Amino acid sequence: MRYGRVEHGGRARWARFEGERAVLLDRAPWDGGEPDGETTGARKLAPVAPSKIVCVGRNYRAHAEELGNEVPNEPLLFLKPPSALIASGQDVVWPPASERVDYEGEVAAVIARRMRDVDPAAAAAGVFGLTCADDVTARDLQRADVQFTRGKGFDTFCPVGPWIESEPPPLDAITLRTRIDGELRQEGRTDQMVWGIAALISFISGVMTLEPGDLVLTGTPEGVGQLATGQTVEVEVEGVGTLRHGVRAHGSAP
Repeated sequence: MRYGRVEHGGRARWARFEGERAVLLDRAPWDGGEPDGETTGARKLAPVAPSKIVCVGRNYRAHAEELGNEVPNEPLLFLKPPSALIASGQDVVWPPASERVDYEGEVAAVIARRMRDVDPAAAAAGVFGLTCADDVTARDLQRADVQFTRGKGFDTFCPVGPWIESEPPPLDAITLRTRIDGELRQEGRTDQMVWGIAALISFISGVMTLEPGDLVLTGTPEGVGQLATGQTVEVEVEGVGTLRHGVRAHGSAP
């Protein structure tokens, strides 16, 4: 099933999507949300409202190699702020401080229950569903700072959507594709990850408590590259959907 959030009655509401119809829920679906009305044509918001966005770097060997990096001995974790989230259909805004902004298509997992120090089996059972994400990166700032916070953390630098699929394919058998203006730039499978999704979540839970609704971005395959204003990015996750977003200059009209 497909879940997310919509704007309804001037506020954000959780919803289950059935074609063009949004069945409104009285709370988040992982909390047992029950139907509470319905609507059509409501504006879709980012399908998550996490307490934190946990990301992993260099989780595909070929991607690490294309950037001249070694694969780390343990998952390389970093955070994006929730303020970086935008919905499918919105634009990434190019920050004036950067001269190079890159796309990084990723599979993202949405956490269903509180997890601390769980094993991979429990981690897999604690995934509510999957969505599509773009770990947008100001590459020049990331390299200059030698850490990821500024280069990864600008407002609009985490497009997510278009929804959460609660019944995705097996976590180790999912294909990811990223297209720029319709041209295929990235294609990878989750079985090519250095650390699979369940192993990643297990590792993260040994560092920080994962809360229901938290978002875990699982790494990007080879083929990352530079964006330009006016381009359209599509991140397709097999069995989930396709995230689409534009890129515009700071200060330009959406």
